[in-house]
Amino acid sequence: MNDHIHSQEEIDKLINSELGVLLYFSTPTCNVCHALKPKIIEAFDTHFPVIKQQFIDSSLSPEIPAALGIFSVPTIIVFLDGKEFARESRNVSVGELVKKIARPYEMMTS
Repeated sequence: MNDHIHSQEEIDKLINSELGVLLYFSTPTCNVCHALKPKIIEAFDTHFPVIKQQFIDSSLSPEIPAALGIFSVPTIIVFLDGKEFARESRNVSVGELVKKIARPYEMMTS
């Protein structure tokens, strides 16, 4: 999804309307963010197709990451059934994130 989220209300609506949501916070100047993003997209498209992916440029709406307690990028938050389930920042292991989400995702979608 490439639409820019402009408010916390939009995030809340997304989280409460989807079975699963991945929020990926980055900035245009973050090289790690740019390297990690395609790996996250591939992993979630492959393993968790029901989880809606939303990529947020923290520099455009800094109040959103601040409200969620995000102070570094990249930060990934995964919500399952409206509740925060996983949060990873900076040194994100795609494999570990996939492992962490696999079982609850399977239970929710079976």
